[in-house]
Amino acid sequence: MEQVTDATDSLGWARARDYLASRGLELALSPPPRRLSGGFANLNYLVTVDGARAVLRRPPPGDLPPGAHDMSREHRILARLHERFPLAPRGLLLCDDPSVLGAPFQLLEHREGVTIRDQLPVGRGEPAAARLGAMMIEVLAALHRVDPAAVGLGALGRPAGFLERAVYGWSKRARLSFARFERGVPPLVDELASWLEARRVPDRAVNLLHNDFKLDNILLRPDTLEPVAVLDWDQGTRGDGLFDLATLLSYWTEPGDPAPMHAMAQMPTTAPGFPTREQAALRYAELTGRGLAEFHFHRVLGQFKTAVIFAQLHARWRAGVTDDPRYRAFGPLALGLLEVTYDIARRRYF
Repeated sequence: MEQVTDATDSLGWARARDYLASRGLELALSPPPRRLSGGFANLNYLVTVDGARAVLRRPPPGDLPPGAHDMSREHRILARLHERFPLAPRGLLLCDDPSVLGAPFQLLEHREGVTIRDQLPVGRGEPAAARLGAMMIEVLAALHRVDPAAVGLGALGRPAGFLERAVYGWSKRARLSFARFERGVPPLVDELASWLEARRVPDRAVNLLHNDFKLDNILLRPDTLEPVAVLDWDQGTRGDGLFDLATLLSYWTEPGDPAPMHAMAQMPTTAPGFPTREQAALRYAELTGRGLAEFHFHRVLGQFKTAVIFAQLHARWRAGVTDDPRYRAFGPLALGLLEVTYDIARRRYF
């Protein structure tokens, strides 16, 4: 699903082979499974099962944030969603026994393609940028048009009170994560949490949410850059689709944005040809029929969530769970993104 690295990890592949054999599946160990590169969280491995390529996916090591890296939830979604949303890879198997590989894991359908993070492929100019920008909104709108009940997901999550819980949950995660920082929890955390609580809007819709929808979670054909698959469904649930849109726009950097937005380096949306955040939101509204009168709240909540995610990653580095050097820089980045969120609350940026 992404670039294959040269390294393989010692995950207890013999135990995985035996477990899969007990379910009538043959895991090949020669050549050994290889880890797929990219991302900051879940571990993905290219494996061969019954002679065909598949992806074995498990959470990262160490203590995990509540609600994240949920293999059972992801498998529940992917076992059925492909029936109405073909960009969802098919879930093949779930192992909820942590004794096999140290954590629950799943097997997914493998699809060939490439991912794009902060740079457009060489030789791709404004037409490609415009198409990628439009494609992201079109795919998100298509997901939100899926009837959850039609794919057996009518009981997924708790959509009633979704936004209320989101405000409470991300405020709590912010305090827990920033508490590990050298200077502790910045006052801006409480200020933003109070802003969100005071301006919280009702849940207006119930949609299937990806909850981490952005360009590098979309697998693309290398020649046409058309979407092949949408990846990373471990946070999927049901709730207001504007929250998914807000999550996407929290990574959607524009040329005139403050430095922390550029430092995220998550999507190449500063390149000529990409629509602005406001243009993207208006296109989503056109495709879905959703009004944007209350979207300012979702937008602030989505940016706050992204700041907290980087704080969580930095907290893992401070706790010694990871020695990945990228995580060290996420501390200043998270603090900067809190400032960006405050500026969005004051309507300095869309």
